[in-house]
Amino acid sequence: MADSPYLVAMALIDQQGRRALPLGGRSQKEVAPQGEAPEALGHVLVLELLLRVWQRSDQGALQRAAGADSLLLVELPMERLPEDVPRLKADWLNTGDTAAFKAALQAFSPRAWTVSIEKFKPVALQPLW
Repeated sequence: MADSPYLVAMALIDQQGRRALPLGGRSQKEVAPQGEAPEALGHVLVLELLLRVWQRSDQGALQRAAGADSLLLVELPMERLPEDVPRLKADWLNTGDTAAFKAALQAFSPRAWTVSIEKFKPVALQPLW
């Protein structure tokens, strides 16, 4: 893995019958130790992404396209960003095959988390792999 892996927030959504996969990311200055989640940067990235998704609701109704796995935070080597991520995104947009998307993502992503929240609890990053 690169010295500063990239952290990417991804939202698998459906808007009026069309799939969309907005994402946003940043390189990590400090990488969370194995077994821990990148809470601070992860929360910032997820909030920024969700604000962009919320703004999209002006263009039509939105819904999660992959249930609880619709909002992901993924750690990636920088070298995977220019080719692999756009290819995965295009494949998912064309097929909607979430299982294949996650399997392909897991092939080069060492860590990933689902993002959720419960009433009266903070945002939770649960390990996906």
